[in-house]
Amino acid sequence: MDALPLLLALLLSAAPTPSARTLNTQGFRLYQAGQYPEALEKFEAAAQADPKMALAHYNVAATLGVLRKQGKICDYSAYRETIVERLTRSVELDPRRLARAKKDADLDPIRDTLGWQRLLGLSPQNEADVPKLLRRVTWFRITEGDMHARTTLTFPDARRVVLERTGFDEETQRVTTRKRTGTYTLQGRTLRVTLPNEPPVQGTLSDKGALQLGALGTFSDLPPECDA
Repeated sequence: MDALPLLLALLLSAAPTPSARTLNTQGFRLYQAGQYPEALEKFEAAAQADPKMALAHYNVAATLGVLRKQGKICDYSAYRETIVERLTRSVELDPRRLARAKKDADLDPIRDTLGWQRLLGLSPQNEADVPKLLRRVTWFRITEGDMHARTTLTFPDARRVVLERTGFDEETQRVTTRKRTGTYTLQGRTLRVTLPNEPPVQGTLSDKGALQLGALGTFSDLPPECDA
């Protein structure tokens, strides 16, 4: 008989679960105070409390962008792909979020991704969009087995291509980067890249957004990060 009063007392004393709006407001105050990890925790909790709250998803994306800028990518899983996913979810729930995102400096780390270009209405499935996507996206190729090795491909304009290779130099015991500038032509989806002292390489941008360039390899806008 004593268990029932005790149970009632516990239920009455239990604090109510904060609403998604309350959690989001708490997160925003922490964000304003520069306490970004704590803010992220609150925004995530708000999104879990109300999965259809566009603002909570947006705030998660923006806060991850800040943490990424601070170099805390691995500490808080501030991956480009994750930021794009949360922002895309926010815009799906409330298309008005896109106008804010276009002006938000917190989201600068994802401007050169396919995901961001898709939000702007471009798609690799549309052949007419391929020239813009090539120039607006940063393309990465990771060398397996070497956490320092990375090849980056960019297209500054309608003619030039820049290839940067970063890797560990055994002689100097340092990570070094070598940059080369070449030219390219594009006909439909067919891309032809010519680099100094190398034979031309031909490839294509697939419907799914993979840049396949023969001997140069396959490039993606979302490289693996924080590998052990």
